[in-house]
Amino acid sequence: MEKRTIRIPRRKGEGELIPELKPQTSTREGTRAFYRTLFALVLPIALQNLLTAVGSSANVIMLGSVSQTDLSAVSLASQILFILNLFFAGLTIGATMLVAQYWGKGDTGAIETLYGITLRLSLLIAVIFCAGACLCPQLLMLLFTSDKDLIATGASYLRFAGPSYLFMSISLIYLCFIRSMERVHISTLITSISLVLNVGLNALFIFGLFGAPKLGVVGVALATTIAQAFGLAWCLIDSRRASTAQLRLRALFVRSPLLFRDYLRYASPVLGNECVWGGAIAMYAVILGHLGADVVAANSLATVVGDLATVVSLGIASGGAILLGKEIGEKQLERARGDASRLCKLALLCGAAGGILILLTRPLLLQIVPLTRAASGYLAVMLFINAYYVIGKSINATAIVGVFCAGGDSRFGLVNDALVMWGFSVPLGLLCAFVFRFPAMVVYFVLCLDEFVKMPFIYRHYRRFTWLKNITRDFSSEGDVEQEA
Repeated sequence: MEKRTIRIPRRKGEGELIPELKPQTSTREGTRAFYRTLFALVLPIALQNLLTAVGSSANVIMLGSVSQTDLSAVSLASQILFILNLFFAGLTIGATMLVAQYWGKGDTGAIETLYGITLRLSLLIAVIFCAGACLCPQLLMLLFTSDKDLIATGASYLRFAGPSYLFMSISLIYLCFIRSMERVHISTLITSISLVLNVGLNALFIFGLFGAPKLGVVGVALATTIAQAFGLAWCLIDSRRASTAQLRLRALFVRSPLLFRDYLRYASPVLGNECVWGGAIAMYAVILGHLGADVVAANSLATVVGDLATVVSLGIASGGAILLGKEIGEKQLERARGDASRLCKLALLCGAAGGILILLTRPLLLQIVPLTRAASGYLAVMLFINAYYVIGKSINATAIVGVFCAGGDSRFGLVNDALVMWGFSVPLGLLCAFVFRFPAMVVYFVLCLDEFVKMPFIYRHYRRFTWLKNITRDFSSEGDVEQEA
């Protein structure tokens, strides 16, 4: 095949540390500019997170109103998608670190090449998960439960949800890249419409509206697949019209050893971090799954409530990573340092607000979905624990995903989560559940200590400012990218 050479940036050094910075001069105008820019990014992302959580809540309510078995089975089967999303998160967060800085530098050529690199890896992972969900769903369900009814119901869900993983592997990468280039509004629009379609189709297939067949969990899976196909089609259309960067599928055939090496260097620790963190969360689900169907049902609802309470906090983490990364790419290092401090303070306030919201709505939430008496009792305790858990989650996510990753520091999160979650939370949770046989809610409380054990280490690392780096390359006369045509 014919190959042509494209010039790309090279880097003078390996992102040298900033040894010393002058104190950030805080002005009222600078603070206002920061919040204006941040909320222009955060609000669409938070809205997207909110709609995702609302969509999940609607699905939980609809399934719960039909059958607690269906609710529990889909909750456990969705752990497969949860694990897949960890890989996607690792790829997209790793890409955001580089894309945001190159966007601040004004280098769209490098961004297009990074798009192809990320897309190849995403498709490879999605094919593996799709094959597992479609060909051996019972084996996957056995990882989470030994209940035969839950295994059979969850397996039927996975068979029809598997193809959605392939559609998602392309659309999520595309949406991540346009968000990093500050096109957050179109990203939110595509995601929001797809979610509304998903919820509508769920209602159609669960309740058999307008003459449609009542398909139960199979209908939920079909709704997800159809909505993901719709979102992918919209992304492909948008990619043909965009003028900022050519994010087309042909980027799959672009090769760049230098940028691929950079991507692996910064994305691999993030991917490892997501797998370590997500694997621990999955282990939490395994531990709780073996404590009974009532605990599983209550936990599925508590998880959705926690997601709703942190939509703004996680939006701050995502938007902050883009904002700080762009500032670092523009070499505005003092400004980035001051804005990082503002970001962390804002995360604390939003986390506290989310906790208060859970406490205020707790009495109403206990009456929304008809659960068994035991499941309702578990849910009451889980909501109280989540009211303070979301504060730690908000602060830590903003620091690790927003601040540290914006400066290219992706290794700290990996080490921190590996030591705390796998060295403390998972072993202690297993001991409490299966050796000491403590009550289910004691086990849940122990599993929710992780965010607060992490916090002192995160604060210490933040105060060192070793995370503040410029990781882009400077232009060179030598070409590195090869595109097969």
